Amino acid sequence: MQANIPKPYLKLGKSSVLEHTLSCFIKLPGLHQVIVATSAPYLDHAKNILHRLFPNLNYSVVQGGEERLHSIYNALQKVDSAAEFVAVHDAVRPFVSQESILECLNQAAVSGGAILGIQVKDTIKKIDAQRNIIETPKRSELWQAQTPQIFKRLILIKAYERAMSSNLLATDDASLVEATGTTVTMVRGDHRNFKLTYPLDFKMAEVLIQEQKKITPHEC
Repeated sequence: MQANIPKPYLKLGKSSVLEHTLSCFIKLPGLHQVIVATSAPYLDHAKNILHRLFPNLNYSVVQGGEERLHSIYNALQKVDSAAEFVAVHDAVRPFVSQESILECLNQAAVSGGAILGIQVKDTIKKIDAQRNIIETPKRSELWQAQTPQIFKRLILIKAYERAMSSNLLATDDASLVEATGTTVTMVRGDHRNFKLTYPLDFKMAEVLIQEQKKITPHEC
């Protein structure tokens, strides 16, 4: 984003990206606990946000690690043993709908793990080290992973403990769970649930925020 401030703390309207993202979970039935992993300079800032949004809920802030895996592993150490499921969500996906979260949770209850995703709309090419095309996978079989990714707590903890002990890195939680032999179900998500990565994404997010204000303030 070419900014000195981490993306979750950049402003979208009057609130930070993180506040918008967390707000999507406020009315989620059965929500037991919220944990945010963040960099050391923003620990107190994240605590203040959680206190404001979830004053009557158990919440924690943990320091992130070198890689995504380490950050989530740190967060898992704080998960209450009473929690049956754990939902891992990117802080920079501020437009996930409650309906999508609940559908993902329902599927996770059946298979043990489920993630949101959308079918790819472009043709994907697999290339070698010289950028020569070596395969064109069937587009109908390719889905773009989103978050939240929801798993039964013990399944996710087992997957992370295995990854940490074998120094296995992955770009999402499902990959680690899949490596244990557990089935993970894909749930159709929404194109609005995109990840804020580039300046253009941020401009799109500002448009969506303005649309939301016309419907109902501070809800996803």
